[in-house]
Amino acid sequence: MGLFKKNPFGHILFLKKWLIRIFGALTHRRFRGFNELQIEGSEIIKDLPDSNVLFISNHQTYFADVVSMFHVFNASLSGRTDSIKNLGYIWNPKLNIYYVAAKETMKAGLLPKILAYMGSISIERTWRSEGKDVKRQVKMSDISNIGKALDDGWVITFPQGTTTPFKPVRKGTAHIIKKYQPIVVPIVIDGFRRSFDKKGLRIKKKNILQSFEIKKPLEIDYENESFDDIVKKIEYAIEQHPSFLKVISKKELEALDELNKKREW
Repeated sequence: MGLFKKNPFGHILFLKKWLIRIFGALTHRRFRGFNELQIEGSEIIKDLPDSNVLFISNHQTYFADVVSMFHVFNASLSGRTDSIKNLGYIWNPKLNIYYVAAKETMKAGLLPKILAYMGSISIERTWRSEGKDVKRQVKMSDISNIGKALDDGWVITFPQGTTTPFKPVRKGTAHIIKKYQPIVVPIVIDGFRRSFDKKGLRIKKKNILQSFEIKKPLEIDYENESFDDIVKKIEYAIEQHPSFLKVISKKELEALDELNKKREW
């Protein structure tokens, strides 16, 4: 690679590679040390094409969720199965991984700006700004930037647009899926809310078993499925559909209690 070769967003790849290496080294123990990341389904990553892949996930912290995905994706591509053991995988990271984030979040301080350089597609939220509810039109440049990122590589998005669980999935994700027809890979994470603060920068509690499940790509009829159909499919895939809030039986509660005991290994 040329020393000053850039990606479609003007970021110098050499600099981006070193930022990923440094932050990868600094954050590794957050997922394998202070806490333990239990991964399922990483074999799916190895079979994906180099571009036009959209990862959809539930959201628990601002930054730790994305950082864990950088670790898991790169470890999987380097031949590890359901493991981020040995940090050598971060030396030659995949440089065309992007993630969708709120513009105001990525401008709030030096660290978010550095993290943004590592792959953020910063967009203006249409429903919330500076802690207040708003209503504004979607910026077409935001949509086209997501399309540009999909054309170049992989994109991570959190379709609820918030770290609050069981909030509705935003229709914007369905619009992107219909428009660009990517391979859509669901991810379900858990344990991050307990182990990190809301921003995902500070370790709140140690010895938490964090789970990270990669599911098979969704089967989507891009031409005939409605936006509402795709939204519902996303909600079920990332386990955020309201039906997951059903009354839990005594047997399920006991099983959940046993799982929580295992989380504090």
